[in-house]
Amino acid sequence: MFGRIREVLSSFVGGLGEVISKRELSEKELNAVLDELQWSLLESDVALEAVEALRVRIASKLVNAKIPRLSDSREFVLTVVRDSLRELLNNSVFGKDLSEIVRDSPRPYVVVFLGVNGVGKTTTIAKTAYKLVRDGLKPLIAAADTFRAGALEQLDIHASRVGVPIIKGKYGADPAAVAKDGVIHAFKNKYDAVLIDTAGRMHTDRDLMEELRKVVRVVKPNLKILVLDALVGNDAISQARWFDEAVGVDAVILTKVDADVKGGSALSVILTLGKKIMYVGVGQSYDDMQAFRPELILNNLFSTNT
Repeated sequence: MFGRIREVLSSFVGGLGEVISKRELSEKELNAVLDELQWSLLESDVALEAVEALRVRIASKLVNAKIPRLSDSREFVLTVVRDSLRELLNNSVFGKDLSEIVRDSPRPYVVVFLGVNGVGKTTTIAKTAYKLVRDGLKPLIAAADTFRAGALEQLDIHASRVGVPIIKGKYGADPAAVAKDGVIHAFKNKYDAVLIDTAGRMHTDRDLMEELRKVVRVVKPNLKILVLDALVGNDAISQARWFDEAVGVDAVILTKVDADVKGGSALSVILTLGKKIMYVGVGQSYDDMQAFRPELILNNLFSTNT
């Protein structure tokens, strides 16, 4: 992942490192180099807002910077770029593990999953259930997406594979009622967590958005997780705003990070989302979900050859 951006950053670090090994750059000369970096990142699908945020941080560290005597100029530039990115990435870290949160909370801990169709929400719920089971907890899935054809069957298959029971109603049933049934069943049978699936929807579908508001009002979730597709870039940021305005978003799980060959879309979402990211999906297996941390991204952006 992030192959194209890795090439861009490697070229920038190598070129600038060679120049400043010979002389100190003026602000004008540095801006010219940063202009080139900016265009290369934009061509790699990184959003302008993200590029500008990174540029400002790099510039602030490099303007009139003096390389310590006997230091490697290339390593100096590499450290500046890594630190600048790390500072931006730190703003997106949720920082708490869901299993730990569940253990420290009254049971059952209720999680509602939000997201539009096609983002990988159903698979993400299964991955989350698998993680909780692996960590010694007892989760239950409530299939409150009674709208999309095949949704109940799809979630039922996933639940069976990860060994987690599922509460579901019929197609056309009241999603809030199904969700509430799940919470009641979890309480009576001492489950640790309830993972509630909801219908994928766009903000323009008023009926579905009102249905989602009803689910949230009825079950009063402890956590509302928005599932976003890393490949859609700015559209993911728009989705986050729609859902946040409708019901509020507490955390994000970003899917398909591994599928972004250039890396620009995923990096744009991470840097400009404005919401804390709990996990990222990096494959199709149930254990292919990792806690989001800056080093996960930095290690992919700066290989040993950078």
